[in-house]
Amino acid sequence: MTALSALWLSILLSSVAVFIVSSIIHMMSPWHKSDYPMVPDQDRVMDALRPFAIPPGDYMMPRPASARDMKSPEFLAKRAKGPVMILTVIPSGATTAMGKYLVSWYLYLLVVSAITACVTFAAAGVAPTHHRIFHFAGVTAFISYVVALWQMSIWYHRPWSTTIKLTFDGLIYALVTAEIFGLLWPR
Repeated sequence: MTALSALWLSILLSSVAVFIVSSIIHMMSPWHKSDYPMVPDQDRVMDALRPFAIPPGDYMMPRPASARDMKSPEFLAKRAKGPVMILTVIPSGATTAMGKYLVSWYLYLLVVSAITACVTFAAAGVAPTHHRIFHFAGVTAFISYVVALWQMSIWYHRPWSTTIKLTFDGLIYALVTAEIFGLLWPR
């Protein structure tokens, strides 16, 4: 049986490979270009919101004070009048300093690969074949990369087209992870 500590190479290489593949998908292809369309009259909307100095975070508008308030005529009128939105505010300033985001993304990939190693190690059995390793690693990585994204379309109205593209990305990441685990699994 393989010692879990013997899987460090698979963990590191799969996270590096997915980092490279995700960079290619997001920087060199037009695949995600339409995920976030521009707000109509963007400059006026930004000028109107700027004086409020909304701190970074996630917001809902209109938002009732309680579940009971959701049925109040005032809340229903606000919702009917609109706009109804979920708003994510990101800190202002330059976005060219991507280092923090890329490090965080790589650490996330490393965690997914480590979880994939643990599940595959536990599930593949004492004489794992390439097929069993590929299967368990692929399914685990896919679930890790993708399934939680679906609720964004279910509950928060993210366009299903964006979620489907992200699901396809996650499938590619899972296949890359599964193949690396399959090839490098200690025999």
